[in-house]
Amino acid sequence: MAAPSLLNWRRVSSFTGPVPRARHGHRAVAIRELMIIFGGGNEGIADELHVYNTVTNQWFLPAVRGDIPPGCAAHGFVCDGTRILVFGGMVEYGRYSNELYELQASRWLWKKVKPHPPSSGSPPCPRLGHSFSLYGNKCYLFGGLANESEDSNNNVPRYLNDFYELELQHGSGVVGWSIPVTKGIVPSPRESHTAVIYCKRDSGSPKMYVFGGMCGARLDDLWQLDLETMSWSKPETKGTVPLPRSLHTASVIGNKMYIFGGWVPQKGENLETSPHDCEWRCTSSFSYLNLDTAEWTTLVSDSQEDKKNSRPRPRAGHCAVAIGTRLYFWSGRDGYRKALNSQVCCKDLWYLDTEKPPAPSQVQLIKATTNSFHVKWDEVPTVEGYLLQLNTDLPYQAASSDSSASPNMQGVRMDPHRQGSNSIIPNSISEIVNSVKSEHTAMKGTSVKNKPDLKASTDSNASSHSSLAANASNHNSCVVDMLRKNEGPHTSADIGVLSSCLDLRTVIPETSVSSTVSSAQTMVTQQTIKTESSSTNGAVVKDETSLTTFSTKAEVDETCALPATKISRVEAHAALLPFSKETPSNPVAMVKAGERQWCDVGIFKNNTALVSQFYLLPKGKQSISKIGNADVPDYSLLKKQDLVPGTGYRFRVAAINGCGIGPFSKISEFKTCIPGFPGAPSAVRISKNVEGIHLSWEPPTSPSGNILEYSAYLAIRTAQIQDNPSQLVFMRIYCGLKTSCIVTAGQLANAHIDYTSRPAIVFRISAKNEKGYGPATQVRWLQGNNKKAPLN
Repeated sequence: MAAPSLLNWRRVSSFTGPVPRARHGHRAVAIRELMIIFGGGNEGIADELHVYNTVTNQWFLPAVRGDIPPGCAAHGFVCDGTRILVFGGMVEYGRYSNELYELQASRWLWKKVKPHPPSSGSPPCPRLGHSFSLYGNKCYLFGGLANESEDSNNNVPRYLNDFYELELQHGSGVVGWSIPVTKGIVPSPRESHTAVIYCKRDSGSPKMYVFGGMCGARLDDLWQLDLETMSWSKPETKGTVPLPRSLHTASVIGNKMYIFGGWVPQKGENLETSPHDCEWRCTSSFSYLNLDTAEWTTLVSDSQEDKKNSRPRPRAGHCAVAIGTRLYFWSGRDGYRKALNSQVCCKDLWYLDTEKPPAPSQVQLIKATTNSFHVKWDEVPTVEGYLLQLNTDLPYQAASSDSSASPNMQGVRMDPHRQGSNSIIPNSISEIVNSVKSEHTAMKGTSVKNKPDLKASTDSNASSHSSLAANASNHNSCVVDMLRKNEGPHTSADIGVLSSCLDLRTVIPETSVSSTVSSAQTMVTQQTIKTESSSTNGAVVKDETSLTTFSTKAEVDETCALPATKISRVEAHAALLPFSKETPSNPVAMVKAGERQWCDVGIFKNNTALVSQFYLLPKGKQSISKIGNADVPDYSLLKKQDLVPGTGYRFRVAAINGCGIGPFSKISEFKTCIPGFPGAPSAVRISKNVEGIHLSWEPPTSPSGNILEYSAYLAIRTAQIQDNPSQLVFMRIYCGLKTSCIVTAGQLANAHIDYTSRPAIVFRISAKNEKGYGPATQVRWLQGNNKKAPLN
C-alpha cells in the first residue's frame, strides 16, 4: 500500500525568468538540478530549448548555437551526462523526421550527427511517438507512428514495432544503428507508449519495460526486454493494472516505475459532444510498478475526484522528470474545448516527493563564540527544510506542561528572537516549498549570450566568504578548506597523531570571523591562489558509541550553467577533538547516550544556522518533533534556553520533504568558547616559487592581545596514516612572528596526499598569544587526480 504522504503534491508558483508557453508532445530530461525541455506543440511546434532550475525556481533560455534542430513534437529525447540526443518527431503536420541531433549542454552547442546505417537492413524511418531509451553507451529505439503517404497533407498512419540499437561514442558523437536479433514474441505495433530501463542491484541484466500506447485503441500491456539476451517476454504482474492509456509518462525512481496521466477510455460517460470525444479522456491517475516484485500499486485512481485542486488535473502529452527522489510534471493537454474543438494545455508545474530524504552530513562548525554557534551541513537535493536538534550534558529546566500546548502549528509565527534570517517557523512544511534558495546561483534570464554565472561562495548567512580562482599555469588548482581546531602549544619535535597534537587542558577560545572578500570575484595571478577562510572552533565529533574521525566535505558545486570547468568553494569542516578531562566551571550532569533528550533548535530553509538558543522539552516528552511526518510543534508556545560558555553541545540534523522528516545525521559535538585566546589566521595564500611554495596568511581578526608567534604544520606520510588515512600526522614546518613561510620542495616530497575528499596536501596554521595557541586554520591544497609529487 502507498504511504499517504506519497500523495503530498506541491504546485510550484512564483517563477522568475521567461516561462515557456503551455504545450503538449514536448520532452524533458534532467541534468542535476536542471529540467531541460525541448519541442512540443500548441498553436505551432516549439523550437526553443527551455531550462528550469529546480533549486532557484527560475526559467531561462540558454543561448544555443551550432546546428540548431527544427522544432519537433513527440520525439525521442535522452540525456547522457551533459549531452542530450534528439531523434525523430513531428516537424510539421503529417511530416515526420528521422534525424538525430546532439546537444552539448556544457556549451549549449547543437550538432547534427549522422550515424552509420545498419549493416543489414534500413535505418529507422521518419516517425513520431516512439520510445528512445538510454542505457550505458547505447540508445534503444522502439515503435512509433510513420506516415505511409508521401503527401504530408494526406496522412496514412502506420504503427511500428521495429527495434533499433544506437551505439554512442564516448563524450560526443555516435557510431551507428544496428538491428538486434531478438527472441520471443515481439510487442504489437504502437505509438505514444513509454519505455524505461532498469537493472536490479543484485543482477547485472538490464531490462527495458514497455507499457501502454496506442494502436487504434489504447493498450495496457507490459512488455520486458532483457538487453543481454535480447529476449522479449510479458511479465506476470500482481495488483491493479492501470487503465489502457497513451501519451502518459513513465519515470523510474529506485525500483519503481511511476505512471502518470495520459489518454484513457471514456468508460461510457454520456457527453454532449461528438463520438470522437466520447472515446477517450485525460486522466490524473497515478500508479507505480515495483520492478523487483512486478506488483502494481495505485496511488490515485481514475475514480478519485480532486475538488481542492490539491494535485495535478487530468492531462496527457505532458513531461515528467525525476530529480533525485522527486518527480516534476509540467504542462500537457487536458482534453478538448467542445465549442472550439481545440486542445486546452495546462500551464502548471507540480512536483511530488516519492520517499523521505536521506540523512544529511554531520553538522559542521563555521564559528563558535561564548554563547553561539554558526553551523552548516551539506545540502540534500530536493528538500524543503531541515530540522536541527541539540542536546547537552548540562542540566536544564524542562518546560512545564502549560508550555507544551498543542504540538501542531496553527499559523506561521516569525519569532524575532530566532537565530538568524534562515530560521523559519512554518505552520506546515509546505510553507517552505516555494521559497527560493538564495545561495544558489541565479539563472537569470531571458535569452542571454553569456552562460549563467555560478560563483563560489559559502552561505549568505555565514559571516565569512570564500574567494578563489583557477591556476592558469597548471591543473593543480588551490582551494582552501577551513577547519578550526583547538591546538595546544607545539614544539619543533612535536609530531604525532592528530589527537596527540592537542593540549587537552587548553580551554576553548572565542574565535572571530575572518575578513570577507568583495562581492566581485577576485582575479589572481597564475602563480597565486588567494582564499578567505571562515572560522570554526572547538569541534568534537562523536557517534553514539565511539569517537570517530570527522572528515566530511560538501562536494564541489558544479555550475547550473554546466560550464566545461568546475568551480570550487571553501567549506568549513569540523575535526576530531577528544573530550577534555577538565571539569567545566558549569555543573555537568553525566547521562548515558540513550538517555539524552534531543531539543529542537528549529526548522531551517537552508543548510546553515546561527544557534544561540534551543527549545525546551515539555515535561515527560522525549522529543517534540514527529519523525513519522513533517508536523512540528508551535515553537512560540515553548520556552527557550540560551547556550552557555565553555559547554559542549551535540548536534544532529534531518532533512524534510513532502514525505516527512528523514533520518538524522551522525552526531557532531562542539564547545562554546571562553574569551581570551586568539582567533585563527585568515586569508591563506599559496603560490609557487623556485624553492617550493610560499605560504602566507593574515593575522587573526580577533587576536585578544599580542600575537607572540605563529606555527605552521604539514601533514606527512607515515605508516600509521596508511593504516588509517583519516588520522593525519603533522610536522611543524615553521614557528615565528612572520605571517609567511617557505615550504621547500624537500618538505613537500614528504607530504601526505589526503584522499578523504579530493586529493590535497594539508597545512595547518595557528596563532599564539599570552594565553596560548588558538584554533588552527586547515588548508587543503588541491593536487588534481595525480599521485605524483607536488610541484611536478
